[in-house]
Amino acid sequence: MIKINCFIPADSFVGVANMINELQANPLVETIFLPANLVAEAGEKAKAFSFEGLTTTSTVKRITEVSKEVDYVLLLTKPCSVKLGQFAIERLVETAEATGALKVYADYYEVKEGKLAAHPVIDYQEGSLRDDFNFGPLVLYKASALHTAVAKITQDFEYAGLYYLRLKVSQHGNFFRIPEYLYTIDETDTRKSGQKIFDYVDPKNRQVQLEMEQAATEHLKDVGAWLSSDFKPVELDLRAFDKKLSVIIPVRNREKTIADAMESVLIQKTDFNFNLIVVDNHSTDKTSTIIKSIAENDERVVHIIPVREDLGIGGCWNLGVHDPRCGMIAMQLDSDDIYKDETTLQKVADVFDAEKCAMVVGTYQLVNFDLEEIPPGIIDHKEWTPENGKNNAMRINGLGAPRAFYTPVLRDVKVPNTSYGEDYAVGLAISRNYQIGRIYDNIYLCRRWEDNSDAALDIVKMNAHNTYKDRIRTIELKARQKKNQSKSPL
Repeated sequence: MIKINCFIPADSFVGVANMINELQANPLVETIFLPANLVAEAGEKAKAFSFEGLTTTSTVKRITEVSKEVDYVLLLTKPCSVKLGQFAIERLVETAEATGALKVYADYYEVKEGKLAAHPVIDYQEGSLRDDFNFGPLVLYKASALHTAVAKITQDFEYAGLYYLRLKVSQHGNFFRIPEYLYTIDETDTRKSGQKIFDYVDPKNRQVQLEMEQAATEHLKDVGAWLSSDFKPVELDLRAFDKKLSVIIPVRNREKTIADAMESVLIQKTDFNFNLIVVDNHSTDKTSTIIKSIAENDERVVHIIPVREDLGIGGCWNLGVHDPRCGMIAMQLDSDDIYKDETTLQKVADVFDAEKCAMVVGTYQLVNFDLEEIPPGIIDHKEWTPENGKNNAMRINGLGAPRAFYTPVLRDVKVPNTSYGEDYAVGLAISRNYQIGRIYDNIYLCRRWEDNSDAALDIVKMNAHNTYKDRIRTIELKARQKKNQSKSPL
């Protein structure tokens, strides 16, 4: 007979009463571990368990220790109200038994403003290394996999315990998602997607991020994908270029913002020649007219309208970078953002000159359409360090702004022809072999407004974006493993 231990870190009995009743009646359930103050209401299978520090390594170890005699562990990973769907536990277990998966999870429903809303999750990949991967709050682990993983834990964490455990378990088998809605929770985070995506760079979460980095770094070493801090040397050669730097703006239908973006380039003060390449991807509003008007009055503006009609942002980038008028350095500016002041280009070029790197990433400030700062304010991506940035980049979801590239390297790497994640893919690929320079002073204003591409995405679009970035990381993980294998002695 299969046996399951259930761990339910509830704040109150009311929110989990339905779940507890079903677990009590289920013959597969051996023990229901609850906070001590809820045990008396929960019935005969209930036992007290301290969930203080749920995200700590010590809690992970205690969960494993009391689950030696069972086959599976059902874990609620955060306190929330939960209602199980029909035969949900049986479905989780039978899937684990059939597939041999070490971790099973499922889609779920959320109650939002009194209405039931579907919350599908996505399939786990080798490159699903970000610590905010959403399995949903209810997961089933194979108990023996927890024992194997915990035996290999070498660090103690306050915040990264569950993440560390997940990475360790993933090294020994597969995770399996059931594309069925097996339970319902009350929504606890009502922010829009555009507000949530910056949690990992919020200065308040710095200690959390340091722990996550340590866990991810150990995992990359375990799976042979960790890279040392050696780099290919880059010798900047201006002789093949007419300009030292080109700013590239891919744009489509940004009549409200394109003039501001272009103006922030044209006011730059530098000790070198630069131009502005605007790749106008068949705009249907007044964008093309605005670009043309500015170009007629400033010879530094190159206005390109692609012949192709299948280009995303990445494809437009390729067009600009491979244009013979592109300078030695190709620098990014989004069509609804602006440079902070007239010194931005000079600061970026100076880093290339000083560090001989293949890419430079700056620091930006989140502002609204009126250029007023909005939370979390300055995004400096301090998780990127010369020592471990190229490894930590495999865990995070972006690499900052503005981004600038040594053009010969970018022409060789090439940008994926997508309109989301293309910059992250390029940054990972470049960091595999080359040094990336950093500027920690704010040099860029990132405007968040109602027409931003990621301001308020629905769950389907968010899942598509996250699946793609996980796929990018999977590709990069394989490339790094292959690189390390090629260094290994026969």
